[in-house]
Amino acid sequence: MKIKLVSSLVALSAASVTLAADPFYEFGITQKDYQGDKKSSVSYGGQIARHTLHNSLKALAKTGNGKPNEALSKELLAYFSGKDSGRKILDPKSKEGFAIKQTQVDELSKGKDLASSAYKGVMTGWPGNLTAAEVLTSMIEKAAATKGGYDPVNGYDYTQLISKFTMGAVFYNKSVNHYLDEKLGADVYLNNKPYKKGTPYTGKEHVWDEGFGYFGAPAHSLSLTPKEVVQITKRNPDYFEKADANKDGVVDLASEMAYAHAYYAASIDASGNTNYFHTIVKAFYDGRKLIADADGEALTSEQLHALRAYAKTIATNWQQVIAEAAYKYAGSVYKDIETLQAVEEADGDVKKAYRNYVKHWGEMKGFTLSLQAAGRELGATQVQLNRLTGFSPVLFGDFQVVATKPDGAFIQAKTIDMNGYKLNMLKLQAHLADAFSLQAKLNDKTGGMHDLMEQMKSGGSAEND
Repeated sequence: MKIKLVSSLVALSAASVTLAADPFYEFGITQKDYQGDKKSSVSYGGQIARHTLHNSLKALAKTGNGKPNEALSKELLAYFSGKDSGRKILDPKSKEGFAIKQTQVDELSKGKDLASSAYKGVMTGWPGNLTAAEVLTSMIEKAAATKGGYDPVNGYDYTQLISKFTMGAVFYNKSVNHYLDEKLGADVYLNNKPYKKGTPYTGKEHVWDEGFGYFGAPAHSLSLTPKEVVQITKRNPDYFEKADANKDGVVDLASEMAYAHAYYAASIDASGNTNYFHTIVKAFYDGRKLIADADGEALTSEQLHALRAYAKTIATNWQQVIAEAAYKYAGSVYKDIETLQAVEEADGDVKKAYRNYVKHWGEMKGFTLSLQAAGRELGATQVQLNRLTGFSPVLFGDFQVVATKPDGAFIQAKTIDMNGYKLNMLKLQAHLADAFSLQAKLNDKTGGMHDLMEQMKSGGSAEND
């Protein structure tokens, strides 16, 4: 079943986005009963706190020494499922030429975690019949016992798997499956009532802001190019002035930094001919302006309809960004297998090539799992994503992880060979491009599909059932 993604609103599309006056994502107070002294109704500190938890978790996941490490496991879980105060922001943090304002997670919002916001459904693309939070907990615990987050025996780069899947299972899921979906209902989180007693924002204002926060874009995104967003995420000192929108000499993680899928949307746009980043941010801005223009009154049915149309644009383009990233890394896995085969044929050392293969597979797998972690119906596409990628990359000797034991240990079995898995990567690219109407298609390797199939027909490869 091909997923119908491109609505008439989306078709106005990326190319037609115009950025009049490069507005900030900032809005005044319309909540009529508010008695406080705040001037802004925008609030998404909890979402930014979770971005710093994710970034810090990724940084920690690569610090293991290869031995069981209960202390590291506990620290990793503190950034995933803990809510205690005192957690330092391990990333992003200040470096020479790029000063950052906050150093503690609680400076952004107190008592936040990642686990409780993760997708509640079962992830069929990972062994063990686990929910998203259970998958991530298992990955975190196993990462703590590896050297640098790398398990060469089963072909897992836990740093990449944890990061890419957290982005999907938490940020993408919570934004498109909750804030931009069920919480936009006409009878919930009303615009003529405060979100909670005493808050300076209405129900609909805060719901929309929380969805925006999970995307991870700076408040001044509409005045930035995709390249600038990418470099801000990398904390490039040459782009500090672009990041420091209010010119106070520090980058505020709450409003001036880019994270997660905002970075990937910008990086795809900077490399291709797409406009995912500004399309998404502009839809967020226009939706928030629509709410603000209601001036604290209940939204009409027409306004709600328009708001849901903006939400659809965001969800569709966001999904495409994740699929584009999966597409790109499927091409990298294909190239890595070619490199491995060439090194093996020359009797060379495959260590470096194999490490790249595992890294890129982890990125690809994390993104394909993310597509399944937002309650959006994928039908047969979900089956294809899981069958073509498998539970692990194809390992030396043509083995793959196929299941887990009751204690969580992985079980391997004979499977297809490397040529068969190369073909899977081409099929995966073709399926992603078709199912999600992809535009950038970076790292496209599908032109080699015919030659590879002919090679396999001539006896160069055989599949094992």
